[in-house]
Amino acid sequence: MIVATYRKVIVRDLRALAEELKAYEDEQAIWLTPPGVSNSPGTLALHLAGNLRAFIGAELGETGYVRDRDHEFTARDVDRNELLEGIEEAVAAVEKGLTTISDQDLERDYPISFKGKTLSTGLFLTHLVAHLAYHLGQIDYHRRLVTGQTGAAGAVSLPALFD
Repeated sequence: MIVATYRKVIVRDLRALAEELKAYEDEQAIWLTPPGVSNSPGTLALHLAGNLRAFIGAELGETGYVRDRDHEFTARDVDRNELLEGIEEAVAAVEKGLTTISDQDLERDYPISFKGKTLSTGLFLTHLVAHLAYHLGQIDYHRRLVTGQTGAAGAVSLPALFD
């Protein structure tokens, strides 16, 4: 049940990421970095898709995905449709990766250590959920800032978790 919950929340938030990108009327605005903003929504979309494809898809689902983290932060003016395709590939990777583990596996060590430290798979998945939500919120505020839209894109909803 817990793994299924991680899957639902991550997939919901990836779909929300796609809705946020679609809400920009001017596609070029996805790449703007106003003063004080270091990463555009386009950069964050590439980063989030690559992050989840690597850490859930490749590591847990053995998808074979090889991450190019540098590209996530240096690519510019990637077509919105390409960003949306990357998000869909991340959804597929999350679906695959989180169907290969059980709730009992959450107590096991995550396969990669970080700075010599090992985390449980459950703790690392919690980190990934928070990381995704953090950047999704940044994108929402960026969209409002650069477009003047005052409302939410309707991207994150509780009912989406009931599906």
